[in-house]
Amino acid sequence: MGLLDRLSARRHDVPAPQVVTTIAGKADEPLFATKAFHKLLATLTSRDSPALLDVGPVVGSNVAFFGERLGCKIFVEDVYADLERHLRAKTVADFPAFLAKRFPQRDHTVDGVICWDLFDYLDKGSAQALADQLTRVLRPEGALLSFFSNTTPRDANAHAHYTKYVVADDAHLKYRPYPATRAPQSVLANRDIIRLFAGLRVSDSFLMKNNVREMLFRKPSYETR
Repeated sequence: MGLLDRLSARRHDVPAPQVVTTIAGKADEPLFATKAFHKLLATLTSRDSPALLDVGPVVGSNVAFFGERLGCKIFVEDVYADLERHLRAKTVADFPAFLAKRFPQRDHTVDGVICWDLFDYLDKGSAQALADQLTRVLRPEGALLSFFSNTTPRDANAHAHYTKYVVADDAHLKYRPYPATRAPQSVLANRDIIRLFAGLRVSDSFLMKNNVREMLFRKPSYETR
């Protein structure tokens, strides 16, 4: 059985997203199960003074979660906002070149990366430019977490929003939509995702009942040789 077959067959028995009322927060705010997030946390907690790169918008409670619980040094680089500016300015063709110079972090200096669902909104060139940069800054044996949609929306206009992912606990996230100029792009096949992160290896892949694939990548130690 090849790698792609193993990924397709992996962990399809994840419970459907559900509202969990036992966790602090608004009663009407849904919380969704996540299987890969705690594995990223395990990588971070195994390091002394870990550094985390978050490519989403600033979420105060997330900063507190990573800072207070893990003692992380956190770099928040809101690439969603960067994409939105380029879309509104009609300069999205320049976005890959922008991403190639976007991150000030040096090579091999970050222990963990959280991409959320950003790759769903990127064209092929931008996706590759971003993946190259995130691979560059990740330390050997570091972990990268990303979410990928497994289905194409029937009505693209109805899904023209980004999502803020708010950490509730080790196993649950809150999803908070906010306005976007671009709807999610075409669904990435497993083989295309693996090609994007050619310098990393797939550690875990979970296909959730809400048709989101959570994928955790790790950087091999031989990268520094």
